[in-house]
Parts: sequence; C-alpha cells; structure tokens
Amino acid sequence: MNDISTHFNPMAPDQLHDPYPLYARMRRERPVFYSPMFDLWVVTRYADISEVEKDTARFSSVGALDARAEPHPEVRAVLAQAYPRFLSLVQSDPPDHARVRAVFGRALSAQRIAAMEPTLRETADALIDGFIRDGKADLIQRFAYALPGFIICDLLGVPRSDMEQLKRWSDDKTLLMSATAPIEQQVQSAHGFIAMERYFREQLHERRRHPREDLLTLLVPQSMGGTAPLSEQEAVCNAMDLFAAGHETTTGLIGNGLWLLLNAPEQWKAVREDPSLLPNALEEVLRMESPIRGFFRTVMADTALSGVTLPKGSRAFILYASGNRDETQFTEPDRFDIHRADAKKHLAFGKGIHFCVGAQLAKLEGRIAFEQLLRRLPGLRLRTDEAPVFRPYFMLRGFEHLPIAWDV
Repeated sequence: MNDISTHFNPMAPDQLHDPYPLYARMRRERPVFYSPMFDLWVVTRYADISEVEKDTARFSSVGALDARAEPHPEVRAVLAQAYPRFLSLVQSDPPDHARVRAVFGRALSAQRIAAMEPTLRETADALIDGFIRDGKADLIQRFAYALPGFIICDLLGVPRSDMEQLKRWSDDKTLLMSATAPIEQQVQSAHGFIAMERYFREQLHERRRHPREDLLTLLVPQSMGGTAPLSEQEAVCNAMDLFAAGHETTTGLIGNGLWLLLNAPEQWKAVREDPSLLPNALEEVLRMESPIRGFFRTVMADTALSGVTLPKGSRAFILYASGNRDETQFTEPDRFDIHRADAKKHLAFGKGIHFCVGAQLAKLEGRIAFEQLLRRLPGLRLRTDEAPVFRPYFMLRGFEHLPIAWDV
C-alpha cells in the first residue's frame, strides 16, 4: 500500500466502499498527517478531533467553505457574484457564534421539533404509499432524500415543489467545498451556488414584506424589520446551510442505517420485534457510518497534535468517521452493536459549541422513518440483483442508490 499521505482519497472506489481499514492504519501509524492531494492536515484520533473541536482559538471555523484548494480562475470568476465570504453558524467562531446560535435556538426549539412528529409520520406514509405496491424501490431516491427534504422545506416555509431544485443546488454547494470535481463541473456548481444564494435572498425579502410562522421569518435581520441580530448576508448563508444540514444527515442516517441493519439479521430482527431499541440503534448507526465524514478548520497558530506540528495558516480536516472507530474510545469499534452502551459518544454531530443544532430533528426523522418502514414493508431486504452505489463526495458518507425489496 502507498504511503498514507498519498493514498488518502475519500472518492477512490476502495475508500468509498470501505475506508475503515485505512483509517485504522492512520490511527496506528500517522494519526495526524499532511495530504498533498488536498492540501490538508488530516486528524484521525478521537481525542485529537475532540481537542480541535473545543479549541476555537487555535482551530477556526470561519470560512469553512473556503477551507479548500484555491478555486480555479473560471470558478472564482463565477463566485465573484456571491457574497465575499460565507457567514453561517457552522462557519463562525465566538463571539459571533453565540449570537447566531441564539437565533437557531428559537428556530429549532424542542417544542417546535416535537410538534413536527405528526407531519413527519404523515409524510413518511405518503412517500411509502407511492411505491409500496411495487415490491421494490431505491430507498434513497424514493424515500430517504424526500422525507427530510420535505420537512426542512416546511420548516423554512418554502414550497415542497422547490425541494428537488434546492437539493441540486445544495449538492453544488457540497461539491464546491472540496474542489475535487472536474473544472467544468465546478463551474456549473458555482452557478448553482449563486442561484441558491439569490433564491434565499428573495425569500427573506418576501418574509420582510409578509412575515409568516416559519424559520425564514425568524432569520429576517433587524435591519430589514425582523427580529434576528444578523446581517442580510448572514441570514442568507444560514438559510442555505439550514437546508443542506436539514436533509443531508438524515438521508445518510436512513440509508446507512438500513444497510447496516439488513446486514445484521439478528439485530434487524431485534428492532423489528422491539422498536423501542431504535433510538440507541440509530446512535450506533451514526457512530459506525457517520453521514458527515468530517469537517474543515483553519489553524490559527502553530499547534502540536499527536507529536505533529500543524503550521499556522494551514487547513485541517477532522475525520469524524475515523474518530468514531477509535480503539481507545470504543470497545471492538468495528462491530455494529445496537445495544452499545456508549454509542452516544460518537462524533457524527460534532462536539463543543459546534454540536449540531438540528441533531434532535435528525434523530426524530430517523426514528419515524424506521418505524414506518418496519411497520409497512414486511420482509424488507436488500436486493441481490442490483448493487448499492455510494455518493462520491469528500465530506459526505452515504448512498446515492440503495435498492431494496419487500413482500407485497
């Protein structure tokens, strides 16, 4: 095998299928290393990742969208039409972070999320109604994308009919963050990013004129007559991030979870017979197959991690997917165990001030998704005549296609 620093490539076919043997080798041999391919310092151990997450003075989240290779001139020319920086909750440091997170605390309160359960269950059933008589389907395309996509549209207050277009733009935004696609595709994605920015700017101005009971209204800045202590730029960027974060994690949770459970027949039987096991089972899914592979930070001062010095101004990638399999943190970390007592210690939602503000919504969506799939699709199984297809993204870990079948 090649040296880790040159072999690390999340989009390589072998690493899309099963990156975990490589991650284990990283933790053993070079827990912090420089990747020349991506111009990143990759951090792989649970303890080091936790240190980075908690130390915002040395590891900044500001400009995470820009924490990638310098864009190609053609891409840069398109992005010149965008705001000069992407200012959102996940890409902010104190004290701005507390100011922005307070807005999200109102928007995603426990009461608001709990009130979504009837709509979530109704939406899941309506989606299943659309394919239940077929006896087979692509779980991702027919269910796992649409369920959280429709729900985040409802919360934001935008039409469900816009979901497909917003999803394409959100994928463009994700692709731009790693800058690894062919230049033509990056240019196309840059145009999609600009279109998404304009869409949410127009939506916010519509809420300024006609307030509603939705999250976009809560994001309208005070300078525009709203209540949020945000600039217009921050409001637009946070709306974009809300849509992306509002569906990506849950889509991955549903797809990764069903794949893990169906490959573990005894554990699948256990949750089928006792759905009360689902909450901890989903925590274990998040640990085993984190939908967000990791995230970027900028190193603000020369800093040592695991005996390696990361230079000031360099970029780091904290690899949640590796930390979640760290042998020093989890017993038999490669074993899927829905009864694991410490499954909740996973890194899938981050740690510290950047712990995912929508984590409770994602867990609720995941639980209801599995309850309805279990209840309505008897004999649910993976298809053997068609292979699953992983998504070829740097940051995301999940399926593009997951063919399933059941007894009609």
